[in-house]
Amino acid sequence: MRPHPHVLTALKKEVYDWRLWLGRMLVLAYAAAAGLTIVAFTWLGEHALLTFHNIQAAGWWAPLIWTPLSTAAIVWITRRYVPGAAGSGIPQVMAALEPEAHGQGRGLFVSLKLSIAKLFLTGWGLLAGLSLGREGPSVQIAAGIMHNLRRWIPKQAKVSEHGLLIAGGAAGIAAAFNTPLGGVMFAIEELSKNPEKRSNGLVLAAIVLSGLMAVSVYGNATYFGVIHVENLSTALLFPALLVSLLSGILGGLFSRLLLVSMAGTSNDWFTRFRGKSPVAFAAACGLLIVVMGLSSSGATFGSGYAHTRALLENQSEDFYLYVPFKFIATWLTTWSGVPGGIFAPSLAIGGALGRDVAQITNYVNAPTLIALGMAGFLAAVTQAPLTAFIIVMEMIDGHALVLSLMTCALVSSGVARLISAPLYASLAQLQLKRLPEKKGVPNDPK
Repeated sequence: MRPHPHVLTALKKEVYDWRLWLGRMLVLAYAAAAGLTIVAFTWLGEHALLTFHNIQAAGWWAPLIWTPLSTAAIVWITRRYVPGAAGSGIPQVMAALEPEAHGQGRGLFVSLKLSIAKLFLTGWGLLAGLSLGREGPSVQIAAGIMHNLRRWIPKQAKVSEHGLLIAGGAAGIAAAFNTPLGGVMFAIEELSKNPEKRSNGLVLAAIVLSGLMAVSVYGNATYFGVIHVENLSTALLFPALLVSLLSGILGGLFSRLLLVSMAGTSNDWFTRFRGKSPVAFAAACGLLIVVMGLSSSGATFGSGYAHTRALLENQSEDFYLYVPFKFIATWLTTWSGVPGGIFAPSLAIGGALGRDVAQITNYVNAPTLIALGMAGFLAAVTQAPLTAFIIVMEMIDGHALVLSLMTCALVSSGVARLISAPLYASLAQLQLKRLPEKKGVPNDPK
């Protein structure tokens, strides 16, 4: 048994150095700033997508011109000025946490410049109606803000760059989803791989504080309202199992497709076209996304939040090809190279899959299967089941479904592991190839 601390000695140890407390205060202040930045990013994304729908309402043909041109312009700017801002943002933060990226190499993956560029370029992507989310970008944006603190924090504060990156990345998730607990779990499950990094109370405090910034602005409201769970019984077993298996299979295929596409190692015509003319390829992707969006009466445009909420409230018009259309639109958006995440589209695909299973099996409480589909597909794509089920639980206030959501997420993630390598970890390895080679040492992140 460890001896009890002497009160006066312990108190003296805590207050002996003012620089220690200054460092702690700076960490919390930056965490609050990161959270408020993500709140502003959320506002920007929502209004950008609303503006796109106004453009579409002004003339159905307008997106046929606007979206391909915007996609091409976003990719051109990204490749020329901020290549580190392309894609989700989560792989960049994971790459920055690797030992190979120590020192100046981290600037390729996280910085204040990349955070600003990511914010506006992702907002432009939503303004173009592309199928992307802002949650992955929020991770990189917040991590870049927190990482900037290393310039000012005293060495005596004993806060490492690793700690700042973990706090920033997880704070981005917490503020983006308005789910502080989800941010903590994301830090543990995706960003922290070593046990000693998981016990930093200051890091956890920063994550929660950043998430509370979103709560202070939006209130304790959930993204999709409160679902009503009725008649939970053995009748749920077969539909829930079907949702879990289908989510695992489709999510695993989606993850594998993204990895193959982003690696660019295949020798097909599309990969060669992308490598030779990336801007023209992005415009072609934008055009295909518009065609699918117009064919679905606009359902597949944007992040998918509105469509998923309409499903949960039983107000969505039936479009039975939503799952494959949204699946392809999200894949093309990511493959085009624009800055943007896949969290929100994954939730939308999973929710629509749950709705389809409810209709096929005649299950009476469709919102239950929609929620399970959201957790299952997100868990399958990210292979982070605990993060997925907690995020969905907090977003829908679905505490009555805790065990069902957890089971579905674990099953789906397990199935996906049989199909695909972990998505973000694999993409992080691709990011590490951007590091300059050291003299005499080949740059092999493996």
